[in-house]
Amino acid sequence: MANSASGFAVHDECKLKFVELKAKRSFRFIVFKIDEKIMQVTVEKLGQPEETYDDFTANLPANECRYAVYDFDFVTEDNCQKSKIFFIAWSPDGARIRSKMLYASTKDRFRRELDGIQVELQATDPSEMSIDVVKGRAY
Repeated sequence: MANSASGFAVHDECKLKFVELKAKRSFRFIVFKIDEKIMQVTVEKLGQPEETYDDFTANLPANECRYAVYDFDFVTEDNCQKSKIFFIAWSPDGARIRSKMLYASTKDRFRRELDGIQVELQATDPSEMSIDVVKGRAY
C-alpha cells in the first residue's frame, strides 16, 4: 500500500486492476472510492469489456464523489482503431463538502499511481462528461 503526506493510502488492488485494464484490456472501466474510515482508495466497481459508456456513467453515484478510469475505443478519420484511457474525477454538486475537499486534495496523488492515463476530465454534473465530451477529448 502506498502512503502519502496527506495521510491516505492507495490499496494495491487499485494499481493491479488498472494494469489489467491497460495491458490486458480485462475491464472497460474501474470506479474507485475513498473509504473515509480508513483513509484508503479502493476499487468499488469493475466494468466488463462489453459494457458501454452508459453502463459506466450509471455506476457513478448522483451525490457522492468518485475517481474512475474508462478505456475509450474509437476509430480515427483514417479508419484506425484507437483507444485512450480517461481519468475522471467525479465530484457532483450534491456531494458533501468534506467529501469534495477530500477527493480534490488527493486526486493528483492518486492519479500519479495510475501510470498510463492519457486524458483527464473533472465533472460536477453528467453533462461535463457526456459521450460527446469524451469523444471531443479523445481525438
